[in-house]
Amino acid sequence: MTVTQADGTLTVGGRFRRVNWRQYVVYIGFIVVFIYFAATQGANFVNPTTLVTIITQATPITVMAVGTVFMLSLGEIDLSIGSTVALSALVAAVSLQATGQWWLAALAGLAIGAVVGLVNGLFVTLVRLPSFLVTLATMGLVAGLAQQLTNLQSVPVTEPVFSWIFGAGDIAGMPILVVWSIVMVALGWHVLRQRRFGAHVLAVGNRAAAASVSGIRVNRVKLIVFALSGVTAGLAGLLYSGRLAGATYTLGGSDLMSVLAAVIVGGTALTGGKASMIGALVGSLFMSMINYGLLLGGLTVAQQMIVRGVIILIAVSLSLRAKKSS
Repeated sequence: MTVTQADGTLTVGGRFRRVNWRQYVVYIGFIVVFIYFAATQGANFVNPTTLVTIITQATPITVMAVGTVFMLSLGEIDLSIGSTVALSALVAAVSLQATGQWWLAALAGLAIGAVVGLVNGLFVTLVRLPSFLVTLATMGLVAGLAQQLTNLQSVPVTEPVFSWIFGAGDIAGMPILVVWSIVMVALGWHVLRQRRFGAHVLAVGNRAAAASVSGIRVNRVKLIVFALSGVTAGLAGLLYSGRLAGATYTLGGSDLMSVLAAVIVGGTALTGGKASMIGALVGSLFMSMINYGLLLGGLTVAQQMIVRGVIILIAVSLSLRAKKSS
C-alpha cells in the first residue's frame, strides 16, 4: 500500500519508507516532455543532429547553472549573470582583435566576470545589502557598459584557436561544448560534495549564524561564491562568442530565466541549504529541449518566454513547499 503524505513524501508498503517525490520532478518531467515532443514532432525531433543541437545550445546555461547552484545553496541570488555574459563576450572579442592572442582574450573575459562577481559580493558582505537589490542594480550597470563598450556594434571572432576551444571544436567526434558541460558539472559536483568548501556553502545556506559560530568565515565563502558566479557567466560569454563567431550586447539577455528554472527545477532550494548539481544539468537540458521543441512546433520567442515563466513559478512553489516540510 502506498500513501502520499502532506509533505510530499510517500509511505510504501506499510514499512514507512519515505520517498520525497519532489527531488525526482526534473527527471520525470524530462522524460514526459521528451516523449511528448517525440510523438508530436516525430523524426524532426528524434534524430542525432537535433539531440546534439539541444545539448550544445544548453552548454552556456549549464555552465552558468553550476555557479547558480552554489549561489542559491548559499541563500543568495545573482540577477546580473545575463548582463555579465554580454560584457565578458565583448571584452574578450575586443581583446582578441587588439592582441591576437586567444588566451589573453579568454583571461580578459573571465576576469571581467570575476570583477563583477566580486563587486556584487563586496556590497552584500561589507555594505550588507540584499543580493537581490545589489545584483538587480549591477544587472543594469553591466548591461549599460556592454552597450557602451562597442556602441551597440557586434564584434566578430575569427581567431581559429579561440573558436575551436570555445565552441567550434570537437574531441574524438564529441563537440567541445559537450565536453565543457561535462567538465564543469563534474568539477562543480566534486567541489560541492567532496570538498570542505562545498560543505561550508551548504552550512551557510542553512543557517549563516550557526555556521559563523562553528568557525566558518561566512563573508569569505560568500565572496568566493559571488566571484564563481561571475566567472561562470564570463565563461558562458566566451562559449557564446566562440560558437556564434562573434559577440554582441544582446548575448545572455534571456538566459537568467532559463538558468534559474534549470537550477530550481533540478532540486536546488531557492532559500539555501539544499543543492543538486546533476539535477541542474538535467534541468538545463530540460529547458533547452523545451525551447527547441517549442521552436519546432512554431511557437514564437515570446511564447517560449511564457512557458519558461510558468515553469519557474511551478519550480519555486515546489522548492518553497519542500523547504517548509523539511
